[in-house]
Amino acid sequence: MLASSAYLTHAPSDYIDGVFRPLTGDGVVTRDPARPSSVVWCGTPVVAHAEEAVHAARRALPGWRALALEERRTQLERWRETCVRNAGRLAAAISREIGKVCWEAELEAKIVAEKVSITLEDRVLARVAGFEVAAGAGKTGICTFRPHGVMAVLGPYNFPAHLPNGHIVPALLLGNTIVFKPSEKGASVGQLLAELAHEAGFPAGVFNVVQGGAAIASRLSTHDGVDGVLFTGSFPVGRRILEANLDTPGRLIALEMGGSNPTVVTANADLRRAAIECARASFATTGQRCTCTRRIIVEDSVADRFVPMFLKVASNLVVAAADDGVPAFMGPLVTAEARDAVLSAQHTLASRGRLLLEASVLDRAGFFLTPGVVEIDRFCRASEEVEIFGPFVQIARASDLCDAIEQANATQFGLAASLFSNEESEWRQFFDASRAGCINLNTGTAGASSKLPFGGLGRSGNHRPAGAFAVDSVAYPVATMVDRADLAVPTGMFIDERFFA
Repeated sequence: MLASSAYLTHAPSDYIDGVFRPLTGDGVVTRDPARPSSVVWCGTPVVAHAEEAVHAARRALPGWRALALEERRTQLERWRETCVRNAGRLAAAISREIGKVCWEAELEAKIVAEKVSITLEDRVLARVAGFEVAAGAGKTGICTFRPHGVMAVLGPYNFPAHLPNGHIVPALLLGNTIVFKPSEKGASVGQLLAELAHEAGFPAGVFNVVQGGAAIASRLSTHDGVDGVLFTGSFPVGRRILEANLDTPGRLIALEMGGSNPTVVTANADLRRAAIECARASFATTGQRCTCTRRIIVEDSVADRFVPMFLKVASNLVVAAADDGVPAFMGPLVTAEARDAVLSAQHTLASRGRLLLEASVLDRAGFFLTPGVVEIDRFCRASEEVEIFGPFVQIARASDLCDAIEQANATQFGLAASLFSNEESEWRQFFDASRAGCINLNTGTAGASSKLPFGGLGRSGNHRPAGAFAVDSVAYPVATMVDRADLAVPTGMFIDERFFA
């Protein structure tokens, strides 16, 4: 079985200590989601490579950490320039392996380079700049920040370049070294990042890439040589990482997980705007974003107007492959399993509610699925809530804003929430009561700014926000007391100078 990824310059490989290590076999196989007969990448993971990558990162750590911040900054600027030059290759890889439509793949490729610029802004660096204070009795207190050390970055498939890069850039800037394991569904994108890092000239061992699935992720997240785990993915996997590290509280565990994100539409909303934005946020990236709108709560007084608008927008979204030559909004889901999971959830929910728009498989090759919408009586907190990771959304009605907020908070997740209203008092009430890390007004839940923090509560994260606050997680503060005054002998301490003769 041969891969045919024209955007890669090396055969399927790991990247360890500045050297590409070829992988043979077909233990991991990725396919073009629009044309599943086309193999994109294949290779069998090697657990020993994970060991070697950690050791390489550990060896490279002292030299990289010892560089002045400006020297690491210069290296990251070369990384940015390399990503800008190769944005076309990166977009092609994302589109081919993940199935994103052209405009969305190009946007992801663009923001990889932009992450460097944002991280280097003064207001971000100020978070880890350190400071001095007068500490009393002639002493000076100093706060400085140190890198944790070797960071394992476990990447997702839905943003296979942007999301791991959001961890990698701040970690490298602050003096950490990296072992990156791409999602097994985004292996070729992960390898391309290694090729770009090699082109950018990172010192050997500073940036390593190891391919694989759960076995490799498990080894990296529990390795004695790893000082931190930066993970983006589902709650069940994040939970396993936490459980595996119960006896290592000193190892940083930063988890960015899923969401069951609510949007509330009130009687004071611009319904046209709400319908368009709810459709965008529900079905962007074919519903494969952790911030996608999963639940819409609409005030009953406007529901009969809003719901038909929303359904018309959703039913007219263009679903196609990136190279079909049409301006598509949605591409295929990443795998047949991902598509089938949405269909299974639709079947279950339709039996409990009213199917308003059926998610249907397109009559063509590939893992294409049209949007699905079901109306249920009410959102209630479930003991075993499952994130539906695809183009499917649930709608419920609420008697008033208080009822809507109660339903919006009826979730074990807490990533994003949105309100559509032109009434300031409603916004204040919604903002104060919402349990989420990202709370939006008159814009959908999907879409975030890298200039802001990004993270969630509950099963969405563990208070280690990414975005502009990622620098907080990749370095720890050290407190130092310096005494430059004459020594003051404490009361009750008897000193005879003959002690020191």
